[in-house]
Amino acid sequence: MFKTKTAEGKNNICGEQVFHIRKAMKPKLSQRALAERLQLCGMDVDKNAVQRIECGKRFVTDMELLALAAALAVPVSELLPPENEKSPLQIEENLL
Repeated sequence: MFKTKTAEGKNNICGEQVFHIRKAMKPKLSQRALAERLQLCGMDVDKNAVQRIECGKRFVTDMELLALAAALAVPVSELLPPENEKSPLQIEENLL
């Protein structure tokens, strides 16, 4: 059976990067300000949804990933874990 959580039990693989990118912006971007930017990109979210994305409690669709990249002005690849890291998905060893 396919597992939709990371090995750490998170519901997305981009939340941690969203948090770090948002905090690194000059001036820092608040969760509320990011939610407002996402709304301008057509994503219906509020500050609480941004918080849930960043802590991994909320799933993120591919269209939302595009909106996050646009709102943060970064390529989608920056929202994903680096390629040299081990896959964050739980994969059954007997399936390999």
